[in-house]
Amino acid sequence: MFTYEQIQSLNDLEFGVYNYVIQHIVEVRTMKIRELADNAHVSTTTVLNFCNKMGCKGYSEFKIKLQLMHEKEELAELTDDTVAMMDFFKKINTDDFKDQINHSAEIIANASSVFFYGIGSSGILGQYGARYLSNMGIYATHINDPFYPIPQEVKDNTILIVLSVSGETSMVLHRVSEYKQNNFKIISITNSDSSTLSKISDGAVGYYMPIEKKGPIHNITTQVPVIHIIETLARKAFEIKNQP
Repeated sequence: MFTYEQIQSLNDLEFGVYNYVIQHIVEVRTMKIRELADNAHVSTTTVLNFCNKMGCKGYSEFKIKLQLMHEKEELAELTDDTVAMMDFFKKINTDDFKDQINHSAEIIANASSVFFYGIGSSGILGQYGARYLSNMGIYATHINDPFYPIPQEVKDNTILIVLSVSGETSMVLHRVSEYKQNNFKIISITNSDSSTLSKISDGAVGYYMPIEKKGPIHNITTQVPVIHIIETLARKAFEIKNQP
């Protein structure tokens, strides 16, 4: 349960149920369907659709599978954050995830210039990504100023690697559109590869972690998967670039 393929198939409302379940695994095992729906701010129909996509015939079967996971000690003595991280590292071994990595790494390997772009915490990770990729022998730089002038003349295969948790930030989408108009290829690393940013990208990698916010503005979703993805892309791009 909770495979990469299953999570990838969820719509926004169903993903909200997934977020709640991952963060409240112990409590959900004893909840009635209406209680889970209310806590996740969705309808009971959405909960049932979520259960179906998790390979269960109904909510009762879903709770049984959740209980079995606990009894097998797959989740025993682990914090909710640890459970989510373990789930991510299971996802990275799927064919779909590997295909996303390989496709994006090939674009990077063939790039003439590489820029990382992000705002706030994503900008800090972009700086790390540029340094890590440069350490691998593929020079890259980072842009963390959303108003930084866009180069008007670029070489073929210039790429912009965009970091965004939601993939829906209006300023980011607007700037990415402008970069595309200036012949940049776009690679996105977002929490969901069904986001708007992912859909307009030439390559996209999604990590599907539970969304966490502090107050209405501050997003504190873990960025550990982003670092792993950046390093994996860099290593794979280096491997492709140096093939005999």
